[in-house]
Amino acid sequence: MRKILVLSVSAGAGHVRAAQALVAAATGLHDVEVVHCDVLDFVPAAFRKLYAELYLDLVGRHPHLWAYLYDKADRAPREAWFSRMRRAVERLNTRALHEEVARQGADAIVCTHFLPAELLARRIAHGEAVPPVWVQVTDYDVHRLWVQPGMRGYLVAGDETAFRLRELLPDTPRIAVTGIPVLPPFAQRHDRAACAAELGIDPQRTTVLVMTGGAGIGSGAAMVERLLAIDGDFQIVALAGRNEALLAAYHRLAAAQPQRLWPLGFTTTVERVMACADIAVTKPGGLSISECLAVGLPMVLIAPIPGQEERNASHLLEQGAALLALDATALEYRIRRLLADPALRAGLRQRCLAIRRPAAARQALDQVLDADAAR
Repeated sequence: MRKILVLSVSAGAGHVRAAQALVAAATGLHDVEVVHCDVLDFVPAAFRKLYAELYLDLVGRHPHLWAYLYDKADRAPREAWFSRMRRAVERLNTRALHEEVARQGADAIVCTHFLPAELLARRIAHGEAVPPVWVQVTDYDVHRLWVQPGMRGYLVAGDETAFRLRELLPDTPRIAVTGIPVLPPFAQRHDRAACAAELGIDPQRTTVLVMTGGAGIGSGAAMVERLLAIDGDFQIVALAGRNEALLAAYHRLAAAQPQRLWPLGFTTTVERVMACADIAVTKPGGLSISECLAVGLPMVLIAPIPGQEERNASHLLEQGAALLALDATALEYRIRRLLADPALRAGLRQRCLAIRRPAAARQALDQVLDADAAR
């Protein structure tokens, strides 16, 4: 029995979803065990709050400051004073993590966030015994923070990411283009009529799925209300997640527009909701867009976070798999255009299907296991 430890960080949901996909991909492998740990479960509460909540506050309320910091960190040499200070703070607050890594006794480690990769790289540099460490990059570009010495290999979204990594890495380890891991249900075909019946919507009507609270372009409720003002025979499913206030606002709108808006709270079967949809309105997080690609769902991307989400959006636009709306006016225009042009929707869908990698999680595991067997 070989054991793989997957380390994520719950600063944003994408890193955790990628880790969960790797765990799920091991189902049915009788000689492999994959265990997932969130690094922030092994740090003091104050550090957890600072690391996770500060990131969310920066990208949500101070995107220009985040853009500056993102670019600065991508260009700074590893030995810059603020880089040394950041690593020292991280080391002081992650001792319990190293104890957990030792307790797990894994044959290999996969990091879906750069923080554990950086911490383990330091131990490797000091000659400490560490299992082979792989880095699963969860965006369609790679920031310098992901690039750490001593890694066994990198698992990346596409050829351009691999090309950029080879430029950044002095001693090139194995770099495998596997895609970004998504959970197995996103790789399966789902019957549209059955999924629509679960939601209570009409499977024959054009459906717009809104999967964002509207960060960056006003409130989610105002955004959905503007889309509801568009004439035409279409319906909207508005996903509020765990945001109870947003869900309540969607319900108020739905009461005034029956049979046009279906609010939805937190769900563990997003793939079945996507199966009913013709267009998704979403932010371009690495996992969100990979899930849409996996099911062939055309996207209108809104309010990309400066840095990683902007680069994700650029990738999809270059591939012809999405449209971009930088404000509410642009969003309304894009939706009007897609509703009026089924051929445009079909073209975007075909591009999504052409570049998707629904088996990314299993391919990533295969890379790790093959390298481990070859040692």
